[in-house]
Amino acid sequence: MPSLHLNSAGDIPDTGIPAPIAAQLTMAEQYEWHRAHLRRHSVSRRNFLRGSAVAAALAAVGGSPFGARAYADGTQVAVGGRHVGFGPDAASQLRFAGQLSRNPGATKVFLDHGPTPALGGTLEAEVRNLVTQIPSSDGGVLAAEQFYVHAPVDGLAGRMPHFYRWRTSDGFTGDIRAAATAMPTARNAVLPFRFTMMGDQGTDETPTQPAGLAPGDYDDRYYKPDNDPTAPHAGNVLRRITESRPDFHVLAGDIAYADPSGAGKQPQFVPSGGTPANGFDKFNPYVWDAYFGAIEASASTTPWMFATGNHDMEAAYDTHGYGGHLARLDLPSNGPAGCPSAYSFTYGNVAVLSLDANDISYEIRVNTGYSGGGQSSWVERTLAAQRADPNIDFIVCFFHHCAYSTTDSHASDGGVRDAWCELFDRYQVDLVLQGHNHIFERTDPIRARTATRAALDNSIVYPETDGTVYYTVGGGGRPRYGFQPGSPETYRGHEVADTTVPNSYVWTSDGGKQPEAAPWSRVRFRNYSFIRVDVRPGFFASEMDVVAVDEYGNEFDKLTYRRRVRA
Repeated sequence: MPSLHLNSAGDIPDTGIPAPIAAQLTMAEQYEWHRAHLRRHSVSRRNFLRGSAVAAALAAVGGSPFGARAYADGTQVAVGGRHVGFGPDAASQLRFAGQLSRNPGATKVFLDHGPTPALGGTLEAEVRNLVTQIPSSDGGVLAAEQFYVHAPVDGLAGRMPHFYRWRTSDGFTGDIRAAATAMPTARNAVLPFRFTMMGDQGTDETPTQPAGLAPGDYDDRYYKPDNDPTAPHAGNVLRRITESRPDFHVLAGDIAYADPSGAGKQPQFVPSGGTPANGFDKFNPYVWDAYFGAIEASASTTPWMFATGNHDMEAAYDTHGYGGHLARLDLPSNGPAGCPSAYSFTYGNVAVLSLDANDISYEIRVNTGYSGGGQSSWVERTLAAQRADPNIDFIVCFFHHCAYSTTDSHASDGGVRDAWCELFDRYQVDLVLQGHNHIFERTDPIRARTATRAALDNSIVYPETDGTVYYTVGGGGRPRYGFQPGSPETYRGHEVADTTVPNSYVWTSDGGKQPEAAPWSRVRFRNYSFIRVDVRPGFFASEMDVVAVDEYGNEFDKLTYRRRVRA
């Protein structure tokens, strides 16, 4: 019989709610559980971890502007973990963000910015205070307070670098960096460009808080026996992305993993007075400090655009578990009401939609249906408008749960297929980019849930007639999954004659697994990787190369997408 649980242990962050209770609660109900718990358990000054571990976390990855000093009240406020994103109008808006080393108090934070390194403009930043309180194993509460700064800059020229630095009123001045807006969506202004994508990243770095953590606690180094626990896989992938010099990067959910549950380490609930068997295994907001420090070298100069996955639903916060993201990130606000991580932007001749598959998943259902259908209605309206725009050639959707995948851990989610795949067919979506399964897998072009043709390595796909290709790129750094027994990897130089997977499955609306064959599975690669997308806009036809790259820079799959340009 299918499980009646809304989620299984390890599928969402463990925020201290006993597992049998958490399995029956929606994300909104879990947040209310936390509020009720905190009303019964006061937080003492002794238990409250004031400030942030960001300084130590960034020092550990070599990118800290704070040096090796410990930061406490009375010390200079510094800004680290810098990251940049697009606003709703990507060609004219950038969103700058960072993390403060401590509570700024009366200290003001500024973004100096301008079209040249001379800067010239100054904007006082908004400070967002994020308080996290989690039941701890000693019967108390793990409490943390973090501070994030945000500065929106509008009215910029398209695809032009904009220089910036962070500064505080008590004397801190960061170095000058630059990020660029998107290419305008006008045929006579469009030139070649590149973007990259992956999902399920996490961090190789162990956070410094709470005290006493060891490598393997809250980081990606707790691998299954067939993985090398000393290899920095997330760092390797990130380096290859940085070397690719993309114009922007998209991440298809499961971002920082502030709870270490998942493949490779069993989730656990530690009762009051208990001792964790292997590290402090509950939600830890300080993982985000280490994460932002790790990606800063890329994200401070390249816009990073995020979707949300199941490990990004953090019940300690409101807004269906996304309150933490609203404090840490600046996601474009042009999506459906109440869905913070659903939005769209356009770069040149490519329209990009970030969707929240937590809203429509049949597998992990703590947030299923939270938009009341509003997100899917918005998806239909947005796709229709984009496909009708003659300046847009390619449409790319990215999200977490997989419409088509064949791993032994999650496989395919029927909720995604039922909610969106007919819309992808109707509006001729070119690429669907997914995460969730910690491998690489590519389908043949699909229309009406059936592969239309074999798309071999280095072939050309015509999406207008062939259909949509689905990529699963969940090898950003987390422990690898496997494919179904008897279904080997198949990729450049290691092809098999018949790539069909006879024994996969798809999640159904009652929480069950329906067996299915997967003749649409074309490429399967069980290692760490990302994709590099090179777009060549044209006046008569436009092309887009999608290249799969492993953590060491080796290419193992490539397709070219070609579309006629409409008048």
